[in-house]
Amino acid sequence: MKIIIYLSDYIIPFVFFYIVGFGLLMKVNIYDDFVDGAKDGFKVVLNILPTLVGLMVAIGILRASGALDMLSKIIEPIISYFHFPSELVPLITIKMFSSSAATSLLLDIFKEYGPDSYLGRLASIIMSCTETIFYTMSVYFMTAKIKKTRYTLVGALVATFAGVVASTIIVSIVF
Repeated sequence: MKIIIYLSDYIIPFVFFYIVGFGLLMKVNIYDDFVDGAKDGFKVVLNILPTLVGLMVAIGILRASGALDMLSKIIEPIISYFHFPSELVPLITIKMFSSSAATSLLLDIFKEYGPDSYLGRLASIIMSCTETIFYTMSVYFMTAKIKKTRYTLVGALVATFAGVVASTIIVSIVF
């Protein structure tokens, strides 16, 4: 275990020096390439900013209006059959849109139930096993100017469902 900690302390500086060294070896103007890349990155941020603002506003509206709590109460009879806590439905729903908003919901779960509780552990593992589907799709597809996403959304939703099921099984077995 100590070797992993040792390696993790040095991997980032190693990668940095490797890139700089490789650039010097190939006689590439590293600084100019870095500045060009930063300019391109800034352009991407400006292009996706309206999408990000729209997502954040929508999440704020969902949280403030109580729609997420209403959703969890509506589907509680279905998910209680599978022994899944309805308190985590808002977390899973929001995680598909924004990881930072889901983190704030996770902290609310920690405050109410505790991080070592069943809900706290399950919520933590769910956060690790799911992805911000709509955020990722909007950013990457908008940047690449892709109009038809084909099966991406369906695949991502199935993967999220599988992550939630696996998280529930893992927590019930291990804890």
